[in-house]
Amino acid sequence: MAKVLVTGGAGYIGSHVVKLLGESGHEVVVYDNLSTGHRWAVLYGELVEADLADKKRLIDVVSSFKPDVVMHFAAYIVVPESVRYPLKYYRNNVINTLNLLEAMMERGINKFIFSSSAAVYGVPSEIPVSEEAPLAPINPYGESKATVERILRDLAISDSDFSYVSLRYFNVAGADPDGRIGFAYPEPTHLIIRALKAAKGEIDKLYIYGTDYPTPDGTCIRDYIHVVDLAEAHILAMNYLLDGGEKQVLNCGYGRGYSVREVVEAVKKVTGVDFPVEETFRRPGDPPVLVAKADKIKSILKWRPKYDDLECIIKTGWMWETKGIGSRRL
Repeated sequence: MAKVLVTGGAGYIGSHVVKLLGESGHEVVVYDNLSTGHRWAVLYGELVEADLADKKRLIDVVSSFKPDVVMHFAAYIVVPESVRYPLKYYRNNVINTLNLLEAMMERGINKFIFSSSAAVYGVPSEIPVSEEAPLAPINPYGESKATVERILRDLAISDSDFSYVSLRYFNVAGADPDGRIGFAYPEPTHLIIRALKAAKGEIDKLYIYGTDYPTPDGTCIRDYIHVVDLAEAHILAMNYLLDGGEKQVLNCGYGRGYSVREVVEAVKKVTGVDFPVEETFRRPGDPPVLVAKADKIKSILKWRPKYDDLECIIKTGWMWETKGIGSRRL
């Protein structure tokens, strides 16, 4: 069993990974400032409430726990906000990651799993997009993730003992099928979550941002991945590194895209609610199409997704929204 430090482990994706780690018997310490995460979402291990900007506390935790692997989820993730407040994103997503890496290096911790994003591709010239596509982000959020990936590449070159897996997420949705954890941010921006909130009546209407994209129905197309399948990819990545695996950059998606209109119709079908929808202008920083080429992760990590179905993703999210504890504790 491994000792795993999980930064941002009280958040949406991190908490699902912590659940899988705990169920498998691994020893977990979660390091989270709870700016968007929740205590109740940490189902296993110890929670240290602290910020990555607090380098002394960070070094103390790394020194005392001595993790075998560090998984890093603690980042700001809202693309439009990153366009408005780029310095906020660079400070947290880049500088605080440097703090974490430096703390690891000082204590001889050399295995790292990074929560990256398909936003590093910007507007890719080929769809589905492979890991070999150039890094060309079109917003500060994507740029912050690309910057960290470059840092990791250079660190691995400089230190032969350091190995990492960078997982480039596509659009994550859904919730724990057991109903214990799920998406619980007070102001969600992701399409499926907002559509579910509209179906519940928590928001007045769902906005479709842009209907003039160069796609079949004019709306953006995204590759949606269930959060539990994504969490499982992190466990496989950890095992890969512990078995001596070399550095890898891997897409995390299903290789199939759905338009905004298709998602809206699927949510209405699953929930049985014909909620109001309004079309409006594009948001800044949204590429028209992002769909993963996911052959590499299946080959290297032997990843076999279990929830590769849009309606399944929506159903688990709807169960969480209507029956889960998280929506009642915000």
